[in-house]
Amino acid sequence: MPANFSLKPAWEQAAARLRRDPRALIRLVLGVLVAANVVAAVLLWKPWSASPEQMEQQLAALRQQIRQREASVERLKAIVDKVEKARTQGDEFIDQYFIPRRTASSVIIAELREAAGRAGVKQAEHTFAFEPIEGAEELEMMTISGNYEGSYQNLVQLVNLLDRLPRLVIVDTLTAAPQRTAGALNVNLKMNAFIINRGEGTEAAQAKAEANSS
Repeated sequence: MPANFSLKPAWEQAAARLRRDPRALIRLVLGVLVAANVVAAVLLWKPWSASPEQMEQQLAALRQQIRQREASVERLKAIVDKVEKARTQGDEFIDQYFIPRRTASSVIIAELREAAGRAGVKQAEHTFAFEPIEGAEELEMMTISGNYEGSYQNLVQLVNLLDRLPRLVIVDTLTAAPQRTAGALNVNLKMNAFIINRGEGTEAAQAKAEANSS
């Protein structure tokens, strides 16, 4: 009775094993790639045909490439350090001069009241409006319209004090009208302050969400 060989050819067994174990296929592909790179490097450099002078030149070229790569890495590190420093300084500036959204109105009124008191100016009513800052989801601009009464000299002192407030407040417009009392003026100041809105939706976003839900 002739022998009955049930074993598959070696390549069929290998193919079946690769189908069962994808990791084996990955290792095979990586091995082929490594071998191809080695062959390409050998064909490129041809160490068997290179003279000592040529090999020294090739080594010097490789060292030069390494120095260039190291210089590029150092430049990238310097750029990253500058970006991180700028980001930190930007965050510190916002934390110092921008007002948290929840306390914005009370904080700015208190600071304006203190400035008016130091200038000898009477503070009247104020109104507020909030606008989103394009491209900055967490930031808003608060527009303050405030009325004040006082002499010309005192109002000038008030404007100077506004430039020294702990928060960033910019005087946009100033409108003055004389009172019946000699030397007294009614002044309307339109000012801009800036709001940081961490963890809360901006005024515009909240209004939009409410409109969409209604």
